Amino acid sequence: MIAFFDSSALIYLIEGAEPFASRVRAEMAAAVAEFPNLAAAVSRLSWLECRIRPMRLDDHATLAAYDAFFQRPDLIWVEMTREVVELATVIRARHGLRTPDALQAASCLQLGDDHVLFTGDDAFRRVAGLNVKRL
Repeated sequence: MIAFFDSSALIYLIEGAEPFASRVRAEMAAAVAEFPNLAAAVSRLSWLECRIRPMRLDDHATLAAYDAFFQRPDLIWVEMTREVVELATVIRARHGLRTPDALQAASCLQLGDDHVLFTGDDAFRRVAGLNVKRL
């Protein structure tokens, strides 16, 4: 099983905003209990979105926390390939997701059926095939 992190889930987790950070930690603990070999995955879009606010605020501590997460050697990166963008286009057209969310959904679907998408956004539930865990 692979846990795919939408940007919102990572922001909740790393920036520690409550009650969201506690929810992410609790959901992650439950997922690890169910799937002891749970892997973690992100897209390049998550990397971009998570780092914007700390850069704008010149918040080096938060930026370092993100960089530490994104530098994990076991982290699975889903790249923005042509196939991801084509699938995101279909998702956006059929389900009305915003472009960044459609790209995240398409990225997550590249992982196959054994995934769970951690997010704070209910819109992802409209996409067939996504195993969504709303935080």
